[in-house]
Amino acid sequence: MCGITGWVSFDRDLTRHRPDLDAMTATMACRGPDAEGGWFAQHAALGHRRLAVIDIEGGTQPMEVHTDDGAVALTYSGEVYNFEELRSELVSRGHRFQTRSDTEVVLHGYLEWDEALAERLNGMFAFAIWDARVEKLVLIRDRLGVKPLYYSSTADGVLFGSEPKAILANALADRAVDLDGLRELVSFTQTPGSAVWCGMHEVVPGGVVIVDRNGLRERRYWSLPTRAHTDDQQTTVENVRSLLEDIVTRQMISDVPRCTLLSGGLDSSVITAIAADQLAKKGEKVRSFSVDFVGRSDDFVADDLRSTIDTPFAHELAEYAGTQHQDILLDHADIADPAVRRAVITARDSPLSLGDMDASLYLLFKAIREHSTVALSGESADEVFGGYRWFHQPEVQAANTFPWMAVFVSGARAQVSDRFNADITAALDLPGYIADRYADAVAEVEPLDGESAHETRMRVMCHLHLTRFVRMLLERKDRISMAVGLEVRVPFCDHRLVEYVYNTPWSMKTFDGKEKSLLRAATADLLPESIQNRTKAPYPATLDPRYTGALLQQADELLATDDRVFELVDRKWLLDITRRDSATMPIDVRNGIERVLDLSTWLDIYRPELRLG
Repeated sequence: MCGITGWVSFDRDLTRHRPDLDAMTATMACRGPDAEGGWFAQHAALGHRRLAVIDIEGGTQPMEVHTDDGAVALTYSGEVYNFEELRSELVSRGHRFQTRSDTEVVLHGYLEWDEALAERLNGMFAFAIWDARVEKLVLIRDRLGVKPLYYSSTADGVLFGSEPKAILANALADRAVDLDGLRELVSFTQTPGSAVWCGMHEVVPGGVVIVDRNGLRERRYWSLPTRAHTDDQQTTVENVRSLLEDIVTRQMISDVPRCTLLSGGLDSSVITAIAADQLAKKGEKVRSFSVDFVGRSDDFVADDLRSTIDTPFAHELAEYAGTQHQDILLDHADIADPAVRRAVITARDSPLSLGDMDASLYLLFKAIREHSTVALSGESADEVFGGYRWFHQPEVQAANTFPWMAVFVSGARAQVSDRFNADITAALDLPGYIADRYADAVAEVEPLDGESAHETRMRVMCHLHLTRFVRMLLERKDRISMAVGLEVRVPFCDHRLVEYVYNTPWSMKTFDGKEKSLLRAATADLLPESIQNRTKAPYPATLDPRYTGALLQQADELLATDDRVFELVDRKWLLDITRRDSATMPIDVRNGIERVLDLSTWLDIYRPELRLG
C-alpha cells in the first residue's frame, strides 16, 4: 500500500518543477513511511511514497521500463492478488522480470494489454502510468473503489493524487469549496466522481481516465452487472464458501506481519476463522485485535443498534480459532483529544467524520501498527449479503430515498441540517439535492427480466449499498488506516464475490429468515454457535459521559471565539446544546457537537475559500 501523486503538463518542462512534485509527494508520507521516489520527464512527473509489503527490496517506485519508442513509467498503490498468475502468463508471452513485486507485473501487464490490463486485475489498486511513447497518462482505479484516486484538470494537463491534499499542495489547484461541495460533505450521498473541492474529481470505482494532448477522457471498465442466477441454494452456499477460502488465501500473502480485525461479529469472525485455519496448516497462528473502552462493561446500555458488547464474543472466537489475540483498550480522554480529531480530519481531508468512532478507529489502528503492517477486515459483508437490519424493514424497503437516510433521518438532522444557519440551510436545499442524487443512483440499476417487483426493489437496495454506502465506509477505513501506515484489506470486496452474491435472489439471501443467510450457512462449521446466531452490531461508540463532558467543554471554548465555523453554523444552536446535561444527552445530539468541532478543525487545517453565494 502506498501514496501516489503526479503532474502532467504539455506546456511546461516539469524537470524544472521538482520542488512542486516533492511538496505533493510529501503529503503522502503517512501512506508510505518506508520510501520516497520521484520520476521526471519533460511533460510528466510522478511521485510515490511506499509502504513496503511485497518484495521489500525490489518494489521501489516509481518504476519504469524502457522501450525502443520511449519510457513507460508507473506509480502504483494497492495490492493485486492474482499477480503470480499474471506474471506466469506474461513470462509465457516473452516478458522478463527483475523483481518479485506485483508492481512490476502491473507495469508489464500494461505493456502487453494497454488499458485493458484493468479487467485482468483482482485486487485493490489505484495507479498512474505515463506512456512516453504516445505522451499519454492513464489513471486506473479498482472496481469497488477500495483505493482512492483523485484528479484535477489544469489548462494544459492534470494533477492527480491518492488524496486531495496531494493535489492541493500544488499552486495550480483551486483551494475552494462551493455549494455542491458542501452538499457532498454533509449529505451522505457519496456521489461517484465527486471530490468536494472545486475542479477536483475522483476516478470513479472501476474507472479509467486518459489524459493526452487531445484532452481528458473517462470510461468505465467495470460496473455492477445484472445477470440471472441459476445455482440452487446448496450450490450457492458452496460457491460462497469456495470463494471466501480462495479470497482469504490470496489476501494473506505478505512479506510483512499481518493480522485480522476481530469484533466478535459474524463478518470479522468468518475472516479470522478462515485465516486461522489456513495458517494453522503451516504451523502458524494469526494475530487478531479488538477494540474496547475503559469502563465499557459498566456503562453499556443495550439499544436498537447494539444489543451486546463485542469483547466476550471476540474472546470466544479467538479461543475457538486459536488466534494470538490482543484487546486495544481506549480511554475517553484519548478519544476526545483535539489532537486526535485533528489527525483524523487531516487523514480524511473532510469534516464528514463519525466523531468518536473515527477517533477510536484511528487509535486502534495506531496501536495495531506497532505489531502488524497488514490487517484483514470484515468490512463490506453487510452491503454484500444484506446484513443491515433496515434491509429487512418493510417501511425502509418502500422508502423513496437512500435506505440509511430513511433509518437515521432524525439523527442526520441533528448532525447536519440543524447546525447550519438559516441562509446556508436555504442555499443548500439538502432535501432536493438528496432526492436528485437518489434518482441518479436508482437510474443506474439494471433490473433482471422476469423478476418480481419485490426482487427488483431489493436489487435496487443492494445496488445503492454497493455503489454508495460501502464507499463511505471504505474511504473511512482507507484514510484512517493509511494515516498510520497500516494496510487494511477487505476480502468481502473481491469483485467475484460481490457480483455472485449481488445477483443471488433476495429470497435466497434470506432463505432462513435471518440476515446474511448465505454467509451464515457457508461458514457454519467455522464458528461457535453464539457467533453464528449473533445479530448485527455496528462498530462500537463510547458511552462514557466524561467523553460528552469533554466535548461540551471544547464547544464552550469554541463559542468564546470568532471561529470561521460560525460563518456556517448557527451559534445559538450550539449554545443551546452546551447547556444540556452530558449524562442524559442523546447520542445524536452529541454527534451534532462532534460535527461542529470537526468542521471547525477542517476549516482551520485547510482554510478553504467558501464560494457559497
